[in-house]
This record gives sequence, C-alpha cells and structure tokens, in this order.
Amino acid sequence: MTDGVLRRKIEAKARPVVAQAAGAERALRLSLARAARDAFALALDVAGLASARRSLAELLEMPEERSLYAIVEGPGEGLGLVALSPPVLSALIEVQTIGRVSAQPPASRKPTRTDAAMVSGFIDQTLAELEVLLAEDEDRIWAGGFRYASFLDDPRPLGLLLEDCAYRVLTVNVDLALGAKSGSLLLALPAEGRGEPPLRPEAPEETGTPGSDFGLALAEQVMGAECLLDAVLARVTLPLGTVMGWQVGDVVDLSKATLEDVAFVALDGRQVAEGRLGQHRGMRAIRLAPASVPAASPGGVVPFAMTGTDD
Repeated sequence: MTDGVLRRKIEAKARPVVAQAAGAERALRLSLARAARDAFALALDVAGLASARRSLAELLEMPEERSLYAIVEGPGEGLGLVALSPPVLSALIEVQTIGRVSAQPPASRKPTRTDAAMVSGFIDQTLAELEVLLAEDEDRIWAGGFRYASFLDDPRPLGLLLEDCAYRVLTVNVDLALGAKSGSLLLALPAEGRGEPPLRPEAPEETGTPGSDFGLALAEQVMGAECLLDAVLARVTLPLGTVMGWQVGDVVDLSKATLEDVAFVALDGRQVAEGRLGQHRGMRAIRLAPASVPAASPGGVVPFAMTGTDD
C-alpha cells in the first residue's frame, strides 16, 4: 500500500462528515425559522434535514426542477448555492403579495429576477442568523460569512460559475404556514472553509495561589465591618443596692476620672486603646496615645495617632 493511499485513508477517518456538520445542522434549523418569523411573520417548521459531502457534479443534480438558484458569496471569494424549491418560493412570494400562504400548488413557471429580489432578504437574514449561531462552533469556518450575491434563471452556467471542489450540502424539508405548503431548501458551501475561526471565550487570568481571590474578598468584607467602641472616662464599683436606689438628681462621684485618661472599650469589655480628651474642629475628640495596658488587648495594641487635635 503506497503512502498516498495511506494518507487518504487517514484523512478520511480524521474528518467524519456527520460530526463536522452537526453544528451547522442545528444552527440552520433555527436560522430558517427565525428569518421567516422576523421577515414575514411566517411560521416555518423544519420537518427534516440531511447533510452530505458532494462533488460539484453531484451537487448540480440535487436541486428540484424549476427551483430558484441564488449564488451566495463568502470569505476568500468562495461561492455557494441556495436553491429554493417551487413550493418554498411560492410561499415566500405569496406572504409578501397577498399576505398569506395558500394551499394551492405553485404555478409551473421559471423563477424570475423579481422573485429573486423578493427572497434575497430572507436568504441574507438566514445566513446572518447562521453566522451568529455558529460564532463559537467549528462549522463557522465553512458556513459563516456568506451573503446573497446574484440570481441565475438557468442552472446550466452553475458548472462553470462554481468552483470544482467538494461541497457541504444541507438539504432541508420545511412546512410553511402550518403546512399550507411544504418543500425543500438546499444550501451548498465549499467544504474547505476559508472563514474566520470560532470565537473562544477568554480564560480568566490566574493570579496568586488557588483561593487567594476568595481570601482577599473575605478580608475586605471583614475589614469593612462596623466596630462599636465605648469611650470610658472612669469606672466605679458600687453596691447593687446603691445603684438600684438611684434617683434623678443624685450625684455619682468619679474620683479617678481625668481628661487625660480616656479608654476605648470593645463590646466584650476589653480595652483596645486609650487617649486624652480634647476638641477637634469644635467637637469633642480624643487624641490616641500608646496603650499603657498592652496585655488587656489580645495580639497587642497598635499605637494610633490623630493629628490636628486641640487640647
């Protein structure tokens, strides 16, 4: 077995047709329905969809007789084909001219340039929706970026106009206006895509060790919590009976109270700082001083400083 034969076998196994077209198949179903709804308020249901890889000669035999042939152009000057069968073309024309889709079979006639002009917007909208839906899919490379380019009233020039290469062909059977008409639509694009690669979501940058972001966020929340402190001028010890007998107007002696010895006490009764009572900008204020009782504050007391305090 020669190297060329081996290479062809390996390449054939490396590109399974069904797997490659899966994204485009799903996306085309949605894009057709959305384009019909948005352009004409027309109900379009996909009854079936087939995907195949075909040569140019095989592709030319696939469209139905008297179909409308629209050439679409995409990345790298690539050309593709959209073929609308007579029932599909008739439904799209009727919904724009008489406002509804009749159940009558389509007239046996050749499509015209007027027909092409009336459905070109639908074709473009379908292809645009397809491109959006495939933004992060590998099929974007071959199915994205195509738009309506021109119309052929005779299929014979297709063999000269289209590139002689392999094509991805999607054949869709559709029901229009809840079954008033049924037909097929064919989309054929060059198999070797020349379009943009799929978009990749940006991975978040990893900084620091795992969990460091959580630790920083937690620390920020903790440090932002409110801390209630009481400024204590003095402490006195009295019998409970004396306190229970207090009345309005009684005087309590604070013999040990000084303006130079004010303590900040936490809710649990522990002293966390001390200072001197004074004024700052017309309000009572305390100038913090080094704590004289470091043992009373777990972990040590950090000296504070306040500037601009008036004695």
